[in-house]
This record gives sequence, structure tokens and C-alpha cells, in this order.
Amino acid sequence: MKQGFVKVAAASCAVVVADVRENTRVILETIHKMEAEGAKVMVLPELALTGYTCSDLFWQSQMIDAAKEGLKEIADGTKETDALIFVGLPWEQGGKLFNVAAVLCHGELLGVVPKKYLPNYNEFYELRHFTPGKEAVTTTEFFGKEVPFGMNLLFQCEKMPRLKVAAELCEDLWTPNPPSVAHALAGATVVVNLSASDEMVGKDSYRRSLVSAQSARLICGYIYATAGEGESTTDLVFGGQHLIAENGTILAEAKRFENQIICADLDVDRLTSERRRMTTYPEQRTDGYQVVRFSLSIEETKLTRYFDPRPFVPSDKHNRDQRCDEILNIQAMGLKKRLAHTHCQSAVIGISGGLDSTLALLVTARAFDLLGIPRKQILSVTMPCFGTTDRTYQNACELTRCLGATLKEIDIKEAVNLHFRDIGQNPEKHDVTYENGQARERTQILMDLANQSGGMVIGTGDLSELALGWATYNGDHMSMYAVNASVPKTLVRHLVQYYADTCGEKALSDILLDVLDTPVSPELLPPKDGVISQKTEDLVGPYELHDFFLYYMLRVTYEPLKIYRVAKLAFAGVYDDATILKWLKTFYWRFFAQQFKRSCLPDGPKVGSVAVSPRGDLRMPSDACVKLWREELDQL
Repeated sequence: MKQGFVKVAAASCAVVVADVRENTRVILETIHKMEAEGAKVMVLPELALTGYTCSDLFWQSQMIDAAKEGLKEIADGTKETDALIFVGLPWEQGGKLFNVAAVLCHGELLGVVPKKYLPNYNEFYELRHFTPGKEAVTTTEFFGKEVPFGMNLLFQCEKMPRLKVAAELCEDLWTPNPPSVAHALAGATVVVNLSASDEMVGKDSYRRSLVSAQSARLICGYIYATAGEGESTTDLVFGGQHLIAENGTILAEAKRFENQIICADLDVDRLTSERRRMTTYPEQRTDGYQVVRFSLSIEETKLTRYFDPRPFVPSDKHNRDQRCDEILNIQAMGLKKRLAHTHCQSAVIGISGGLDSTLALLVTARAFDLLGIPRKQILSVTMPCFGTTDRTYQNACELTRCLGATLKEIDIKEAVNLHFRDIGQNPEKHDVTYENGQARERTQILMDLANQSGGMVIGTGDLSELALGWATYNGDHMSMYAVNASVPKTLVRHLVQYYADTCGEKALSDILLDVLDTPVSPELLPPKDGVISQKTEDLVGPYELHDFFLYYMLRVTYEPLKIYRVAKLAFAGVYDDATILKWLKTFYWRFFAQQFKRSCLPDGPKVGSVAVSPRGDLRMPSDACVKLWREELDQL
């Protein structure tokens, strides 16, 4: 439960309809199985102690009393179980019968939550036996002790106060105004649902979408446990399709018809952070709610949750191709609008033969096609200098020709050497001045060519480079429209790959594939034996790590130690712990130190949920101190 993670579980048992003693035994057995998995919140189905399909047997006092006795036995049998447990049973209160969720922790009954919406249509007739629950909290008696009774109960963990759990039952979720809405607005970060939803053709998909959508709408964890095998099949069949969702993502799902236990790791800190970030999420109000506190041991949750090492890139090829096509369209449409608004009939791009400039040229060609402007009015400029290799030079030239743009070559060695003489820079001293002098010379040329042609300079730098500040200030850092500014490096590769796969031109595809195979480099230092000597990832670290760090820092707002923890899981077997820690420290240092470059970025289209535009997603002072973020890592 450290760092906001809590393991939760949902399960169904092989109930025997109306045999409370057997059901009690099996429920206890199931609880202890969930306990062995490390679950701290456990959810069992609606009316699990009796079976949902008891029908008119619910009128029998013998069964109602037996259910209460069974709950007492479960409470006594879980005194040493460190978990919040939800069990469904019929409950007599005020001379009426209610369909309820009983909430247990360390052998104590903390509260009883009644079901509000009782279906009485089609195959359901719950109003025949039960009374709708009320929001207002009163009390009920349980073996000489008064316990809270009502829908508006919020169970809060004392040692992990962001873990606030509320309950609704089955049909409650299927209504226009589910109780879980009020629960979430009162602060519940986790909603549990004790259900007995029968199976029909196609109902599993609808059920899944309901749970997923509700967890997204409420920004909560949602644990759905439904009745399975063992219920009466007189007219209905129950499949046990348990679901665990978090903010729209299904983390775990049971296979139907098998009475499974499913577990997942919910991240309540992430949910709380997301609610804080969304200004449209209402302020928490607990009016009319009773908060019941419970205690769980704080221990490190053994994480089984999957952390995608490439969070910006869909793992499924079909989804990835769809994402790539959508991003290319967003980039092209953004540039199309800017070109049309400024009445530009030309664009100028510095083409290097690398990934970023390749993507920028592909996007520009698509934008010109949309506007009906001939591609020959794209001026693709190659500017070889001290570090340019034959491979990148040839790729830049051939790519331009294949796309039908106009190629212009300007060798900048003489101009840079003249500049070095003017400022007294020793050309044999390969320092930052040596490198940046080349980048700024290139940008000056591009800007002046744009003036000559009445066009605009298209920026090529990507999101990862901007996050690390891996750009020359007022060099490649500057442009008139930056089409790649919110595309991370790991995704740039897939966009180019997608274009290669779908362009339908072998010559173009071959060039793009060779660009993909070329090491990422600014090519500002002389090559060795004609081969690139300066590899970016040797200097700043692997981009797949930095993109992972960036996503979890900005999008998910994880703290540094939490990022380190999940990165070790995501990249297990790829990078050792020391390597991950080294580059995570580098990431934080560079991210804070280089904000001044991001504070004056040119315009560019946002394509995903993470961006660093000073006008949009990232408002950050250029002189912010990194100490608070680095000190925990420095102690490791």
C-alpha cells in the first residue's frame, strides 16, 4: 500500500442456493485465498450468503436469521485478515427486508449499505421481496452492537487516507443516476459493486463498457463482483464476469462461467492527482455522508500491474496504425491552417536525413496536398558541415526527390569557420560553441530562405528533445511552426515506420526504412571513418527511458521514487537498476534546467495528452529548483 498502490480483488463462489452454512464456509475459504494474493479490498457478489435466486425463500425467517449468523461466522473467521471485505446478504431492518452489502474489517462489522434501485422488469422482481434503500444513515443492530446503516457510508483508511471506499449494488450502476456518482463527489476513490447480473448474448460487452465508463467518468477505481456458477438456472444463467477498472481502463476481468478470483493494483494517489488536475471535477463535499474509518497495515504492495515501457505507443498494431494515421492528420491539419492563414505558398525545412526532419517533411507534404499546393514549393535544404555523413546526406537528398519537393544544398563549413574566426573560436576545440555555432548557422539560413520565398520555416524538433533541452537555443530550437513539438521520440519512429508501410512507393519506403535504421545524432562532431561518431542516446540516455519518465512525471504526476519503482518493473531485463537510476537523475536535472528553452517555443499542434507548450499544458518558471525532486533519488 506504499506510494498509493492497493491490491484489490473480486470473486464469486460456487454457491448452493439457500444453503447458508455451505456458502459461509466457501466464502471464508475464498476470502483466505484472496488474502494469500495480498488483497486489501475484497468484494463478493450480491446476496452471496444465500444465493441471489432464492426467490420467495427470502420471506423465510429461518434463512434471514441464518444469513446473519453466517455473517457473524465470517466476521469471526477474518479477525486476523488485514482487508476491507464486502459481502452480500438479505438484511432485516425496521420490519422490512433489504438487499445489502455488509462491510467487514478485522472481524468487525463497520456498516451495512442497502441497494437503492430494485429491478422489477423482465426477469427481475426484487420489489417482491426487498425494500429500496435510503441515502440517510441510521443504525442497525448486529449481535448487540449498533452499526451504521444506509447508502451514504464512506469507508476511509486511517493510514492511507486517500483510500476511500463506497458501495453500490448491481442495478444501481445501470440507472441514469447511480449512487456511485454521489459517492465519488463525496470523496470515494474506490467504488465497489456487489452484483448478480445474469447472462444474455452481448450483455458482457455492455457490462464491461458500463464499468469502464463509470470509472472514467468518476475518475475512480471500480471493483465489480457478480454472481457465478451455483446460482439456480431455472430461468437464468450467471457468468461471474468480475471486472476491476481504473479511470476508464479495465485492469482485470474474470473469464465467464468459471467462478474466478481476480486481483489488480489500484493507484489511489494517481486517481486523486487526476481529480485535482481536472478543474471541472467538483470540490469534495461530504454533506449527508458518514465517514467510517478502518485500519490496514501499510506494507509494500507486490505489484502485478502492467506498466507499458512505451506509454506513448499502442502495443497492438491495429491500434498503433490508427494512432499514427490520426497524428499525421492532426499535424498536417495544424500546418494547413497556419499556411492558409498566413497565405504562405512555400515552406522551408532543414533536412538532415534523421528521423525528426524526415517526419516534418512527410507532414508538410501532406499539408501541401490538402491545400492543393504543388510539393515543389516545399524547399528542402540540406546543409552539410563537419559532422555530416554520406549516409544521412544521401537519404536527405533522395527523400526530397521521392516526395517531389525542391532540394537546395548549402555547404556551411566556410560560413561557420568564418564565424569561428570572428569570435575567436578554435575549430579544433569541439565544445558546445563548436556544436551550437553550426546549428545557429543553419537556422539563420532557413529563416532567410523563408523570407526570400515568402514562406515559413517548419520546425523539426520533437517532444523528447524539448523535455531534455536537447536543442540549440535559437538554433534548431526555433522555427515558425513546429509540427513535431508534441510528438515523443519513441512515437516519431512509429510514425515514420507507418508511412513507410503505407505509402505504396518502394523507393520512398526503402529510404524511410534506412532513416529508421540510422543512429539518432545531431551530427555536429566529425565522423570517424565516415561513420556517425556522436550518438545522442550515449550522451543523454535512451529515449525510451526518458519518454517513460516524461509520461509518468507530467501525465500521471508520479513522484521520483514511484517512477523509479515502476520503471524497474517496466524495463526488467532491459536495463539494470543502476542504469535506470542514472538516467532518471539526468532526466530531472535536464528537465528543470532547460525550461527556459520551452518558455519561448514556437506554435505547434498538440497531438497527445502530454505536451510542453508554455501556452498550453506546461506552465513552469524557468528558474524552478530541482532539489525537491532529486534529493530522494540522490539518497539511493
